[in-house]
Order: sequence, then structure tokens, then C-alpha cells
Amino acid sequence: MNIRGTSHRATESAPLVHFDFVILLLVIHLALCQSAIAQKVEISSAANGSSLTAEQVVRNLVQMNLQRAQSLHGFQGIRFYHAEYHGLGGTRSAEMLVNVKYLAPGTKEFTIESATGSKLIIERVFKKLLEAEREALDTEMQRRSALTEENYRFTLVGYENGETGARFVLAVEPRKNDKFLYRGRVWVDAEDFAVVRLEAEPAKNPSFWTKKAEIVQEYKKVNDFWLPAVNRSVSAIRLGGHAELTIEYKNYEITGISQAASLPKSQATRNPEAARAQK
Repeated sequence: MNIRGTSHRATESAPLVHFDFVILLLVIHLALCQSAIAQKVEISSAANGSSLTAEQVVRNLVQMNLQRAQSLHGFQGIRFYHAEYHGLGGTRSAEMLVNVKYLAPGTKEFTIESATGSKLIIERVFKKLLEAEREALDTEMQRRSALTEENYRFTLVGYENGETGARFVLAVEPRKNDKFLYRGRVWVDAEDFAVVRLEAEPAKNPSFWTKKAEIVQEYKKVNDFWLPAVNRSVSAIRLGGHAELTIEYKNYEITGISQAASLPKSQATRNPEAARAQK
């Protein structure tokens, strides 16, 4: 009986543990992208952006994130969730359509319009994601998971042209093995200093079952704002099988914005020599 019971619990939980890291990382980055407003930084632009150091890029990013967080008062949109699991216990899939409304400084409302497929995934993955995202609005949670030098080490590994313009490419390493942190790469828009792409894996394995977990998140510019466009994640289990989660973000409408204060120009510059001279 005990053996059967353990096997049954393993079978039931297998589809869920694949999503543990996905849930954590999505929540972390959704907290970041709430403030991903694309505003021009007078002190830095793509024209000669390749001369910036990693420290200067991150400093601009952090400053602009703070300014954006103070500027964004509200938005609304639609999300389409799709998840598939193949492996131990069989195959499961589910879909969910959700209306989202955000109101500063820390309120999110979710209205589930429809949900079909595996009840297990709907209840224990999709709805858990929504619940965890609300919790991620907590100030301490955002500080603990913020993309800052307090939590990460950054290395500038590239400067390239993407579909939306020039981008800095940063390698990101967590300073500690925390479940709310990750390692990977981020692409930072060279004009707006907003994250436009993320590729990551967990700093800490979310569970015994999970062998490998990866996530890719892309952002798009909506009017003067950078907001999530699509998220794709894949995770593998030790005993075989894998799970995939895709979230598409559509029909954005900015419902509230204020004019942010200008940034202090001494905090970053295109020219490293000028930066040192200003210190």
C-alpha cells in the first residue's frame, strides 16, 4: 500500500514540479516588466553605446526601472496560457484565457474568461501562477529578486542589432543560490535601457524531480512602454518526460501614466572617461 501510494503521488506531482521554476521565474520577471516603460535616457543612446561598461549599463537599467515604476499607474491586457506535459503519468494539456488589470502601486486583478483541459494544470499551475504573481508585488519580494548588482554579477558579452534596435547583451550570475534568482543572459535596449529579452535557468534547482529548466521571455514596445510579448519555457524531469508552458500577451492598453522625474546625469554616460571625471 505504501509503495502504491508513493507511486501515485509521484505520478500526480510529476507534471507540477516541472513548472515550479517556471512559476517562480515568471513571477519575478513579471514584477520587473510592470515597470518596463520605454523612456529615452538623455545620457545614453545607441549611437555610441558600445563604449559603455557593464557597470554603466546596469546602473542605467536600475535607474530607469525605478523611474518607470514611479511612472506607470496602470495597464490592462489579455493573456493566453497553454501548457503541455508528456511523461510519467501520461500526457496532459490545458489552456486558459485571462484578462489582466494592473493598478499602481501594487494591485493586480485577474479575470479568467475560459479554461479547458487538465484540471490539475489549471488549478495547480495556471491559478498558482496568478496567485504567486500577486504575492510578487510585495516590496521585499521585489527587492530580493530585482535585477541589481546586489543580487547579480554582470558581464557585458556583446552589443548587437536586433529587430527593435541596438542591444547590450549581459551575462547574469546570481550572487547566491536563491530560488528567486536565475543565471543566463539579458538583452537591454541601448536607447531605453529596458530588458527586451531574457534567457535563463534557475540558480537553485526547484525540486528533486526537475533535471533541467529553461525559460525565454521577450518584450515588445507598446506606445512608450516595454511589456511582455511572449514567454516560452521547457523543463525536463529526471525520470523522463518534459513540460512546456507558453504565455502570449495581447491587446495592451495603458490606463495610467505620470511624467517621471529626470535622471541625474552623473550616474551614467556614453564615455567611460567622462564618467570617471564626474566622480
